[in-house]
This record gives sequence, structure tokens and C-alpha cells, in this order.
Amino acid sequence: MVAEFVVITGMSGAGRSQAANHFEDLGWYVVDNLPPALLPKVREFADAPDSGISRVGLVLGLNLYHEEVVPALAALQESAAGSVRILFLDASTPELVKRFESTKRRHPFAGDSLRLSQPDASSADVSPMGVSDAIEAEREALGYLRSEADVVVDTSEYSIYQLNRFIDEVFELEAGPESVTTRIMSFGFKNGIPLDADLVFDCRFLPNPYWVEELRPLSGQHEAVKDFLLNGQPMAETFLQKTEDLLQLLVPAYVTEGKSYLTIAFGCTGGRHRSVFVAEDINRRLTESSELGVRPLINHRDLDS
Repeated sequence: MVAEFVVITGMSGAGRSQAANHFEDLGWYVVDNLPPALLPKVREFADAPDSGISRVGLVLGLNLYHEEVVPALAALQESAAGSVRILFLDASTPELVKRFESTKRRHPFAGDSLRLSQPDASSADVSPMGVSDAIEAEREALGYLRSEADVVVDTSEYSIYQLNRFIDEVFELEAGPESVTTRIMSFGFKNGIPLDADLVFDCRFLPNPYWVEELRPLSGQHEAVKDFLLNGQPMAETFLQKTEDLLQLLVPAYVTEGKSYLTIAFGCTGGRHRSVFVAEDINRRLTESSELGVRPLINHRDLDS
């Protein structure tokens, strides 16, 4: 049996340890802080006929092995014949700063130095990095890994329970070799664009139910809000149909490129009315589409905020 691998990586403080713990709870054999040079050995061990290991989680950071991670992962992916996925955990810089300050932990990149002036400045012009600078340095160092990841998740607003549920959805519900697990998300622009979104649609051109007193306490899941949006803006139905047509075109292309997880985000001002309505409608359309064969999951990020 060929073992399945998931590489758990991403920003320090974004939830690598929590994710690793949950994979372990799901029955994965998890190895933390493994030197990249030893990845082939883990592969050989897992693929041995008597190993009894079918799923392996590898937790990798960049603070100790900057130059070894990328070639080691490339070698692992080449030898694994498609059974390796990379999970990248991200979070906004303000949220990561808050987490490090609350735990009093030292950021692993904070031991590096930050030049305060020109590149040829003397050593007197060099000072230790602050937390924000260290986070940005790590973000830059991890840029390539993030771009190569199969799954990117923004944990800025996630509780441990929500992160665990996300992992359950992605890694326990298998989409199959010719499909892609699709996540439909609504959000409010006032709370920021989701970092893990692959496609973002702006729904703020639709009339805002917030300004209708009887609709304000409702959400885009209520029939009164749906009727208001469909009847109050003729473009709404056209937008929904054109978006469905676009996804009918794009989803198979993502599958062809080997993407196993796709996040489609719809945003409005607060993330309660218009974006929720559109996300629900698109989720229904994709669910009913026999041609795509996707497995839609839906999440309303800011509905209760």
C-alpha cells in the first residue's frame, strides 16, 4: 500500500500544532519538526509492506531549514506519485502579533536582524527584529510554499473547533481523482478578504437589505431577503447565472491542473445579507450540477459577527 502524505506548514502561530494534533486524533501518523533531509526515510518506512501506516502527517517550518525544505518536498512529491498534499496555515499579521504577545512566545524569525538603513550600513545600524518584522520576514520566506500548497486556510477568525472541522471536511471527505472539493464562503469586506480564497466575487452592486428596516435583522438565508434581492435588482439573476457559467468553465480547469481544494468567496459590506444570499444560491447550483461532480461545503464567515 502506498501511504498518503499531508505536509502541514505555514506561518508560526497560525495553528500548525493544533492541526497536527487533530490529524493525530484522526489516526494519522504525525511527525513534528522533522529535518527535511529525513523525508525520504519516512517515505521508505511508511511504504514498507509491514509498516501498518497508511496516512502520514509531516509538520514543517522554515526557521531551521530554510534552504532544505523546498527541494526535499519536491523529491517527496516526485516519489509519491500524487499522494502528497500540502496544507498551508496562514493568518493576518495583526492576528499573529496578538497571538505571540498573548502567549509571550518568541517568534522563531526574531533572532534574525533587520537593517535600519542602507544595505551597506555598519553593524551599528542593525537591530533585532520586532514581532511584526519577523512575521513579515517569515511570510516572505514561505511565499513559494504557499503558492505551491494544495490547501491554504486563513485561521485569523478560527477557533480550534473550527480549524478541526475544516480539516475534517477537507481530508476526510475525499472528492475523487476527477473532482475537486469546493468550499463556498460568504464574508464582509469590513472584516477583510479571506486569505485562503482562490476566487473572490464582490456582491456590493446589489441593493443592500440592511437599509430596509424590516430586513436588517434577517440574513441572506431568509426568504424575505431573497425576494428583495431577486425582485429589487434584475441583474441579480443574471449575475448568478453568469457566475455559475464561469464556475462550470473554471472548476474542470482546476481539476486538470491537479487542484484538490477550491475556495470561492462572495463578499458584501457586512457579510450578512447579499453575500450570504449569493453563496447559498451558488452552492445550490453547484450541488445540483451533475456535470461538475463537486462536493460543495458552505461557510458564512461573518454571519454571526
